[in-house]
Amino acid sequence: MTTTEPTVAAPTAETAAEVPAASRSTDAAPRRRGYGARWAALPRELGYLLLGFPIAVVAFTVLVTLFSTGVSLIVIAVGVVVVLAALYTARGLGAFELMRLRWAGRPPVREPRWQRGPEGEGAWASFLRPLIDGHYWLYLLHGMVVFPIVSLFSWIVTVVWVSVALGGLTAWIWDRLLVQTTSGSVLQDSLVFRAFARLAEVLGVEPIVLAGVGQFVLGAVLLLTLPFITGGLTRLHEAVDRGMLGAWRSEALERQVAQLSASRGAAVQAEDAALRRLERDIHDGPQQRLVRLQMDLAAIERKLDVDPEAARALLGEAREQARDTLDELRALSRGFAPPLLQDRGLASALESLAARSPVPVTLEVQATDAALPAAIERNAYFIAAELLTNAVKHASASAVRLRLSTRDTGPSGLWLDLWVTDNGHGGAAAVPGHGLAGLDERVRGLGGLLVIDSPAGGPTVIGAHFPYVPERTATEPIPPTAR
Repeated sequence: MTTTEPTVAAPTAETAAEVPAASRSTDAAPRRRGYGARWAALPRELGYLLLGFPIAVVAFTVLVTLFSTGVSLIVIAVGVVVVLAALYTARGLGAFELMRLRWAGRPPVREPRWQRGPEGEGAWASFLRPLIDGHYWLYLLHGMVVFPIVSLFSWIVTVVWVSVALGGLTAWIWDRLLVQTTSGSVLQDSLVFRAFARLAEVLGVEPIVLAGVGQFVLGAVLLLTLPFITGGLTRLHEAVDRGMLGAWRSEALERQVAQLSASRGAAVQAEDAALRRLERDIHDGPQQRLVRLQMDLAAIERKLDVDPEAARALLGEAREQARDTLDELRALSRGFAPPLLQDRGLASALESLAARSPVPVTLEVQATDAALPAAIERNAYFIAAELLTNAVKHASASAVRLRLSTRDTGPSGLWLDLWVTDNGHGGAAAVPGHGLAGLDERVRGLGGLLVIDSPAGGPTVIGAHFPYVPERTATEPIPPTAR
């Protein structure tokens, strides 16, 4: 087979697969940068800071005009509409500020999840919802008060720092070009020059030379420290924006609780379906064989003295029934936790599973078995067995590829990826009440994600992705194997 698994990106905050990583902060600051990297970031930070105050003035003017007009007209319906316009405008300006911050090289700030009304909410209720959303009012406060003040401060510091740095470095050039006055040059009339003149008398040098050297040194010091100033001011804006324009920590916790509740519900449903299936399998298989075995033993007891030969024949049949019943019970137990899985791990169990398959199975394993929790191993094995059975019974596949790997997605943590690809006729879907829907519930119950790609005509590619936390120190990765 030449088919490949579709690429699965790391789960986002909107997927249930993010549950194990929800407590991790995705807004963490980057690692400390070297001096050269600070100079590389200087142009973007300068552009961000110098444009900040003009943008703040425009934002302040627009928002104050809209909000004050809306408040003055609040007694009529027009005032409510104008206030809402101010809130929506503040949201847009806040989003633009977060975009500028990312352009300046700072880590992205997670934007809030803007509230949406429940299903069936009326148009007016949906239209007026920003009035009760705290994020809108924080954005308005940011654009009208906080952003102008912080931008004015950072703009003044940046302009003064750059001006003094460049002026000090070039004073020995432009001072000679200035028009001379009756008392000398502009440089000679300054208080700084007079102080340098007294110091020059002590050192025995020309005052203008000493003053020029002092201004050059001052300009050089300010220029060398400029990347730290722009970086610090940019971080100041980032801290303000993160606190006022970013998502609240409580919202992330609420999402995590909701996702955990959904996962727990899915796990309960999957467990209930598994128990019902086990009950049905036992009723239809071993239980019926045991009933027949009981009847055969009763017949043997009746014929033991009358017809020993017939009793001996029935005894052979009873022995076959006992062996078949034992085989079925072993097959059922393999659906939960086979001894090989407990003793040697998931890779060995999958090798045994592939060897018993009636169709050729290509097995590829690139994982660290020692780090996998027992629950993840057990469910991954069960899902692999179920998908192999589906490929043979329902997809009429003649070849199957089974691939197991682990990956580290950074903020989202460690993930186990199980791919099953077959060359059958395709058309598989997670229909409620059927096998794939149960597998999806089982995967979601562990905080994972089930991906199904099965166009009509095949091939079928199904991936089960499980987040996990290592239970113990991982051993060396298992080398790729093929069977």
